[in-house]
Amino acid sequence: MKDVTNLNAKAIQQMDLSQRIIVLSKLSAYMKGNEASWLKAKQQAAQKNPWFLPEFIETAIQNMATAFLEEASLKTWAANYQLPAQNLQPQKIGIVMAGNIPLVGFHDFLCVCISGHHAVIKPSSKDEVLITHLIQKLTEWAPELHSSVSIAQQINGCNAYIATGSNNSSRYFEDYFGKYPHIIRRNRTSVAILTGHETTEELAALATDIHLYFGLGCRNITKLYVPENYDFIPLLQALKKYNNYMDFHKYKHNYDYQLAVLIMSNQYYMTNESVLLVEKESLFSPIAQIHYGYYNYLPELKQSLQQNQDIQCIVSQNDIPFGQAQQPTLTDYADGVDTLLFLKNITASNPIQSHML
Repeated sequence: MKDVTNLNAKAIQQMDLSQRIIVLSKLSAYMKGNEASWLKAKQQAAQKNPWFLPEFIETAIQNMATAFLEEASLKTWAANYQLPAQNLQPQKIGIVMAGNIPLVGFHDFLCVCISGHHAVIKPSSKDEVLITHLIQKLTEWAPELHSSVSIAQQINGCNAYIATGSNNSSRYFEDYFGKYPHIIRRNRTSVAILTGHETTEELAALATDIHLYFGLGCRNITKLYVPENYDFIPLLQALKKYNNYMDFHKYKHNYDYQLAVLIMSNQYYMTNESVLLVEKESLFSPIAQIHYGYYNYLPELKQSLQQNQDIQCIVSQNDIPFGQAQQPTLTDYADGVDTLLFLKNITASNPIQSHML
């Protein structure tokens, strides 16, 4: 592998695609390793955001290091888009990151970096420690990147924007960025389709799809579709895999609150003493609660779900396998919008204009 730690400073803004791939792939080994500064950054991230349990941080990091940052994977990804060795018209891309799960905005940065554009990143206050540390590490290895990636609390003067947030914040993003090339993401969630013939192992894997990151990710399962007369007992048993969440006061508070609401409103529910199952139409469920609904004709259900813009992914025996909802690959783009293709088509014909968020 080429040495990326001493690239010539005269080559400012001249890192070619192969050099960018090399320096990005170096992150893979670093993120899997135990360098003191990295261990400290992970500890600080957990301390700053109580929802980021150390095991959640570790899971997110290992998934990204393996699925996103292996050199061979990055080369194949770039080749599939026929990215040029040099981006002769690098543009300024503003990235507004979410903070619901650890490093959730890293893929957007990766897309901007691999495409040869300049990234201006506004991290979420809930998840700024890890991304800031990784950017600093990259620029330490390759000082050239100082001119093409920056962390900012305010974003202005960019050619295009990628912003991720809630349905409420997306309205503000539309106001700020609507007249520029943009990708604006809103609330999404994921669902699972069960037949009643799932194995014990598949149900245990589904429990992870539901509970990982306390269910706060858009790829977490918050709604189940089951056939009539479905037996919930095996599922409730499988979900006991995460009974330890009740030792975490913020999760237990949500469970107790949702249970009180159900009791006071005289609603039917099922529980294994750590999660609530409630029949509801809504795809989105609160922490410690899972919604379910019944289906009669599976093809009709699948067609409806595939057309639903609120659904990020579908888990079943015939879709994304159980247990893999939170293991996206490089080409599993959020909201189904191809971020790298969007960036490839950004050119200097989109003039820089000044405004601020």
